[in-house]
Amino acid sequence: MRNINRVSGDAFAVLAEPTRRRILDELRTSESSVGDLVRALTVSQPTMSKHLKVLREAGFVSCRTAAQQRIYRIEARPFEALDEWLEPYRRLWTHHLDALERHLDDQE
Repeated sequence: MRNINRVSGDAFAVLAEPTRRRILDELRTSESSVGDLVRALTVSQPTMSKHLKVLREAGFVSCRTAAQQRIYRIEARPFEALDEWLEPYRRLWTHHLDALERHLDDQE
């Protein structure tokens, strides 16, 4: 569990940046080159490279080289760790919502 908490803390710090979330949104549907991401998000190439480096170091994306381009894709592992960390909170909310539903049903 300690490893999940560490990964999640890193993940939250990485995902706090809106541009990085937009990059992940773009990569969710298909692999993209740096140039494609620059055009899609209308940010400068140096800014894009900086954010991609952070995402790559955190494990959210990986890249391969095709000709003279770096092609980026999303990686599932950090999202799986986040999902595992969030699961107890989802159960807590489900429990409370179920209790609220029972209470409202009793009121009718």
